[in-house]
Amino acid sequence: MMRIDEIWLATEPLNMRADPDTVLARVVKVFGTARPHCAYLFVNRRGNRMNVLIHDGLDIWLCARRLNQGKFRAR
Repeated sequence: MMRIDEIWLATEPLNMRADPDTVLARVVKVFGTARPHCAYLFVNRRGNRMNVLIHDGLDIWLCARRLNQGKFRAR
C-alpha cells in the first residue's frame, strides 16, 4: 500500500503513449517538481483513458486505466 497525501489534476490532455520519463517531464513542467507521496493524474483528449504518476518517496510509478464505457468527468 502506498501513502498518497495529495492528488494533482492536470488541465491539459496527455498523449497516452508517453513513457514514464515523458510523463515525469510533464509533471515537472506543469507542477514544478514531483513531490514525494503525491499522485499526478492526466487524461487523454477523449477522456476515456487516464495515466497516474505516483511518487512513493523512493521511486516513480506510472499506472494507466482505460474506460470501456463513458468518460472521466471533472465536476
